[in-house]
Amino acid sequence: MEETRQRERTREAGASGAGTRCDISVVVPLYNEEESLPELSAWIRRVMEREGFSYEVIFVDDGSDDGSWQVVERLAASDSRIRGIGFGRNYGKSGALYCGFDAACGEVVITMDADLQDSPDEIPALYRMVMQQGYDLVSGWKKVRHDPLGKTLPSKFFNWTARRVSGIRLHDFNCGLKAYRSRVVKNIEVYGEMHRYIPILAYKAGFRRIGEKPVEHRARKYGVSKFGWERMIKGYLDLIVVMFMSRFGRSPMYIFGGLGTLMFLVGGVTTVWLIAEKLYKLWHGLPFRQVTEQPMFYIAMLAVVLGVQLFLAGFIGELINRNSSDRNRYNIDRRI
Repeated sequence: MEETRQRERTREAGASGAGTRCDISVVVPLYNEEESLPELSAWIRRVMEREGFSYEVIFVDDGSDDGSWQVVERLAASDSRIRGIGFGRNYGKSGALYCGFDAACGEVVITMDADLQDSPDEIPALYRMVMQQGYDLVSGWKKVRHDPLGKTLPSKFFNWTARRVSGIRLHDFNCGLKAYRSRVVKNIEVYGEMHRYIPILAYKAGFRRIGEKPVEHRARKYGVSKFGWERMIKGYLDLIVVMFMSRFGRSPMYIFGGLGTLMFLVGGVTTVWLIAEKLYKLWHGLPFRQVTEQPMFYIAMLAVVLGVQLFLAGFIGELINRNSSDRNRYNIDRRI
């Protein structure tokens, strides 16, 4: 609840300070990156001015405990195109992207990491792929990576699994450098560790034109990586959540009620069969075992109980969904 309230407060703050419409919004989530921010800001400015884009840069400080926010304040004071959103504590990259997306005013939204491993020189090509080639989302592909094997090997396995489960043929789901059409980021919601699955969220929301571009991946210049092995566990759990919510999020009764009904019927039919078998043997004078002495009876009873619980879980899910403020939130793409 506290995370939700914090996101809502930050969302309101971002909305109240919204900028004017521009070509590109660059959203940069950051955590303890004070050394790289001035260099990144100057690099983005050089690229934008060279290409003649109107733009804004939104730095989202995810509760840094170094001097990152003070650097953002100085940058914003010297350049009106730089805006900042700061969290009171560390909420994670998904929360930072959510608030950055909410505040973005550009026709194309570019996301990149603050550690200088993503190159702003890629921005013009990503922008053209969205605006000229018609992509809804373009994901960067770090074809050549400057990371240790402890990061690259788990990442390859993770991306293979995500491709198999989602059917989206991307080499690098988790690349921080991505480009989005504005309506994409306004129609999806990222939370927890869902930033890894933004292409899947967009695809399930109806944005099917998803492309990929090989991008330069630079060696880290300052600081250390903020991600550890625990993100792999969280990543796979969130993948299950994403796939479940995209299929059954609006109708949980279909999955829980269906499984519950099936288990209830299997358990009930098995119980009736065991009782009928005993009565048949008793009627014909055949040797028989008491129903309660047979392991199958207890398995059948367990199936009945679990079936009832699953059905009730689906029913409660439907009641919650009925009262959700997002129950009729749809991606409306065209009107006449």
